[in-house]
Amino acid sequence: MIFTPDGIRKQEFNKSFRGFDKEEVEAFLEKLSAEFETLFNQNESIKKELEETKLQLEKFLDSENKIQQTLKETGVKSNQTIEDAESKAGEILRLADEKSTELLQKSREEADRLKSAVINLREEKEILLTKLKTVINYQAHLLEMKVEDAGEEIKEVKKPEHSSSVDVDINDIVQKLL
Repeated sequence: MIFTPDGIRKQEFNKSFRGFDKEEVEAFLEKLSAEFETLFNQNESIKKELEETKLQLEKFLDSENKIQQTLKETGVKSNQTIEDAESKAGEILRLADEKSTELLQKSREEADRLKSAVINLREEKEILLTKLKTVINYQAHLLEMKVEDAGEEIKEVKKPEHSSSVDVDINDIVQKLL
């Protein structure tokens, strides 16, 4: 049997000859009914709060699950991003190393080519200097021959006191040309 405040108020008892004082019983039942009504209302209020709390708990649990799932996904994504970044960094370093090795090799080849070109230019310079000296010697010799020929034709011209040969410093001429 479920007790309600109204059920307590309306409860009727059988009459007996020497029973309890009716007014006292009714006053007690009225107090009991009021107290029961207060407890009943509190119980109903607590049930409503409990339901609301259960709903909030479900929402919080759902939110917690979503947050945990998001954290897991974020962790996986961040790990993947880190792995991708490390992979890309490794690839960039590898390419940079290859490029630097290639540039170093090209620089060495260019340096060797330039050394070879300098050696060739020095050899050509020596050849040109030798040819120039030969040409100057030849020209000096021709000049001496012309001076001697000119001296024989004009005997009236007084010969200089030093020899009729023309002194030519070939190295001085080459230095002045350079």
